Amino acid sequence: MGTQMTLSDDQAQAFDTISDSLKSAGIDLDESLLLPPSDDRTQVLAVLGKAGSGKTMLLANLYEHLKDAGADIISGDYEGRRRKDRRTVAILAPTNKAASVLRNRGVPATTIHRILYTPVYDPEYEKIAEWLVGNGDRPDIAGLTDEALDRAFAFYQNIASVPGALAAAGLRGSDFITGWKRREDPLDVGFIDESSMLDDRQYEDLREIFPTLVLFGDPAQLAPVNQSGSMVFDALPEGRRLTLSRVHRQDADNPILDLAHALADPQLDFYSFEQMIAEAAARDDRVQRTERVEAALMARSPVLVWRNATRIRLINAFRAAYDAPMEELLEGEPLICDGIELPMKHRKKRLDLEARGLIKGAQVVYLGPGRKPGFSRLHVIGAEDPQVSAASIVKIEKPGEEEPFIPFAARMGATFLHGAAVTIHKAQGSQWDTVQVFAPDIFAAAQTNRSEAGIQLWKRLAYVAITRAENRLLWVTRNRLARPTDPLSTTDLRSAPAPLELTRDTFDEGEGFL
Repeated sequence: MGTQMTLSDDQAQAFDTISDSLKSAGIDLDESLLLPPSDDRTQVLAVLGKAGSGKTMLLANLYEHLKDAGADIISGDYEGRRRKDRRTVAILAPTNKAASVLRNRGVPATTIHRILYTPVYDPEYEKIAEWLVGNGDRPDIAGLTDEALDRAFAFYQNIASVPGALAAAGLRGSDFITGWKRREDPLDVGFIDESSMLDDRQYEDLREIFPTLVLFGDPAQLAPVNQSGSMVFDALPEGRRLTLSRVHRQDADNPILDLAHALADPQLDFYSFEQMIAEAAARDDRVQRTERVEAALMARSPVLVWRNATRIRLINAFRAAYDAPMEELLEGEPLICDGIELPMKHRKKRLDLEARGLIKGAQVVYLGPGRKPGFSRLHVIGAEDPQVSAASIVKIEKPGEEEPFIPFAARMGATFLHGAAVTIHKAQGSQWDTVQVFAPDIFAAAQTNRSEAGIQLWKRLAYVAITRAENRLLWVTRNRLARPTDPLSTTDLRSAPAPLELTRDTFDEGEGFL
């Protein structure tokens, strides 16, 4: 059995409730046994709690018990032939960045999209996949030497990824994956982290796939746009919502979480909160009150703002600070995927791009031009195989101008906005070591006197923004930018390549999108 954690009383109670639900799905955590499902009814539970309440700790504990019980953890990269006696579990998040937060804690999470759409393997190379996952004998594949198969096997023993193992054997993704299809067969259990980000359509998609669904979410965050301030778990009956409190030793003496939880006080106003930030900064360097945005931090950790106009001004100030030319991007500039612009006849290309992490909201870093005009080499932040080359349409918005400037573009492909600053809504589900929060925007929200689901808007914005910081919070009080001392660089990305060394040209630039 893996290392188990000591749970608090509220976590233990939630664990027991979830464990009882899993038994009806055919997974007995108490006895570490897999059984036939006892009923075919759908069931949904929600584990709710604010930052620091131990949701991720509980999810990780449940994962260890599921693994010890013999449940198949579905990652989305390959699924072996379905056996009647197996029970399947997928641990999901809405974005690659949110999934990577879990993976960094040892939980093999993937995105919702990677479960909705599954890869179709070439039958010849599927023999290797079946051998690797223990469902077949060592195959004899034309063109692959014994040494290549040995490399694949050794890789899989270290990292349980079929695509990574096939790449270690010298194969490209386009060799063994022939396409993507919408999932037809359901799985047994789905754990969904950051479920406050789910909209109604995603929720219904998940309910079609998983008879048993467990949502992990923070009710203090911002609801999805066009959801009228509500989250999908709000409609669950009281007994289906399990609430965690905050008392956990690992979160003790954390000034960032102290500030986040102080926002629950209905009497707290913006000026008093800023005074609390100043007091926290005076006694702990994990909180800093500063008059300037640090341009150097914006390359990997965007400034968090409320208003789009602020976002656009900060992006242009960032580019000016680095002397970025109008007509091109500098290597190292951050981007945010804004979707895929492809007609329906190129549905396979769309699925290829999305499966590699280029979904709406994905954070990427520009590595330079591709081999064809309009193509970009990109590093997808948080993706398991982050290096990709794809046809790109890059849009840079300008203050006071309705239409964005497009420095270069393919005729169609993945579209990007600049990522040096993002709205707090878009930042949900992500975390960074250091976060800069643009306080003048929070003050502007406070001046509107707007509320969302009975909570003042500025408090929701401040809560979400400051809890994006893992270790350090910078509260920026003035509309100023500190110029960088060093040029942009990508050496931090290239010196630490992703463990899954898939081909970087999975989407053949010679083929294009038209």
